[in-house]
Amino acid sequence: MSGAQSEKTRRRKSKAACALLLATSIFGLLRPTLSFAQETELRGEVSESAILSDQQRKARLAAMAGQGQQQPANAAGQDDTPSRTYLPASAGAVLDDSDAASPAGSIFDPPTAGDDATADNPPPPKPRRPSATGQANAAKARAADTSKTKKKNTTATTDATTTASTATADDADDADAAGTDQETANRRAVTIDSVDRQKLDPGAERTASIEGQKTKAEDDPFAAPGIKWGSFVIRPTLEQGLTATSNGDSSSAGKAALLSETALRFSAASDWRENSATIDGYGLFRETVSGYPVHNEQGRIEGQLNVDLDNEQRAVAKLGYEAVPESASSPDAIAGVSRQPLRQTIDGSLGIEKDVGKAQYTLTGAVSHDFYGDAKLSDDTSLSQKDRNSTLYTATLRTGYEISPALTPFTEIELGRRAYDQRFDNEGFERSSTRLGARAGLELDMGEKLAGEFSAGWLREAIDDDRLGAIAGATVDADLKWSPERGTTIGLTGRTTVEPTTTAGESGDILYSGRLTAERQIRANLTGNAALGLDWRDYIGIDGHDRVLSAEAGLTWWLNRYAGLTTRARTEKLTSNLPGRDYTANSIYLGLKVQR
Repeated sequence: MSGAQSEKTRRRKSKAACALLLATSIFGLLRPTLSFAQETELRGEVSESAILSDQQRKARLAAMAGQGQQQPANAAGQDDTPSRTYLPASAGAVLDDSDAASPAGSIFDPPTAGDDATADNPPPPKPRRPSATGQANAAKARAADTSKTKKKNTTATTDATTTASTATADDADDADAAGTDQETANRRAVTIDSVDRQKLDPGAERTASIEGQKTKAEDDPFAAPGIKWGSFVIRPTLEQGLTATSNGDSSSAGKAALLSETALRFSAASDWRENSATIDGYGLFRETVSGYPVHNEQGRIEGQLNVDLDNEQRAVAKLGYEAVPESASSPDAIAGVSRQPLRQTIDGSLGIEKDVGKAQYTLTGAVSHDFYGDAKLSDDTSLSQKDRNSTLYTATLRTGYEISPALTPFTEIELGRRAYDQRFDNEGFERSSTRLGARAGLELDMGEKLAGEFSAGWLREAIDDDRLGAIAGATVDADLKWSPERGTTIGLTGRTTVEPTTTAGESGDILYSGRLTAERQIRANLTGNAALGLDWRDYIGIDGHDRVLSAEAGLTWWLNRYAGLTTRARTEKLTSNLPGRDYTANSIYLGLKVQR
């Protein structure tokens, strides 16, 4: 009986304990709790100094625990930091078994910020790693505290030292783990200054505006920009100045004069895709301001057209016009006239070029017609020069072989006929002639460094009148451009010209002309040039010759891209074994040049 009563008593006590446990659990679940955001220390931005101070505090607590000292109550409360919560690496990931079994995953842990359904703010984003400066400072602080702890423990007993060392090591590991957890939890704890000092990702830099980008420097910033006209670019130049000379017309009777000199030059080039065309011209006007009377007008215009044909063929066509008064130093100059006759020339040519492997063939036909105006005598009468009008027809066959892209030797054969408008001149001589010539030379093509050609040969013009001897002699021709360095150009030109005459009993002469020129760009807006010249004239039928030496130097200073000041000095001297032909002329020029 007593056993049955004791069994009933135990059941009642068990039911009462279960009811009490259930009531306690319900009370615990209903108890209001603070938000996790108010219990943690991470509220907003945390500076590196705060992180360092917290890590030093934990290191001191670890050292005190190793020495057996009692920790302050508030320190123990502050060190109660919640454990890290596992964050899945990707959406849909689940916790590992070890993480699920750990106390960190217990349902009795304090609720996190994400568990509060009444929270207005969303869960904070994943923090990032603290800066390298904060980690370095924290490591230095831990190393210093550990060193101090070791120094204080050197006076303790062996057992105490061993125990303290073991405790210190364990606490240090706990402190390191806590520090690591704290660092991991405070990855966003960076100062504003540290963010500003971070190096910007080059890929995130903004692209500069077009106006702010650096432009390539021009090779010649003072070159004429040109005027666009249809498919051509025209570059005109106007030069106006004064010339002071010791010999107004470069003759044996010339005297000093001050001349007004105007020069107009222009060039036009096409911008076609395949073929090309160029037009060049100049006009020169000289008028006396004071001193020896001079009135001189001359000019020339010439055009060239290059057309690519089929089967490696090219066509080159040229057409030109020139008007030049007879020079006072010419062998055909008329003495005692107020104005020399005007010589006008119309010339044209057509050439066909053909490449066969490395062999090159060129056949060129040319026509040149000269006609003269009347000479004006000092008594205002005129002297006709129509008996000097003539036309020269020539055909030239050129054959070359390309040894290399830079060297091409060639040979030329020339056939021609000079026909006068009047069969007999005013003195009764039949001046028409037959022309025959041959040359051999070398063509160079080394780009901007060296380019051009030179040749030497023999030329003969047999006059129809048996009383006059043939004009024959060696020929030398050259046209070379050499650039030893950027901004410097040296040129060499040579030409052999047959000059017929209508002087009684004379056949004419051969004129050899050579020029050595140099141009140097001293500065971007300052250009210097110099020239040396040598002319040799050999008369046929008489023992006579002329020699002309000349030298010139000049400077051009560009004020801007469109205007500049120019000056030049020139000297020229003619020496002849024929009477009345020697002269010397020195001159200096100063003017303004305008280009577009």
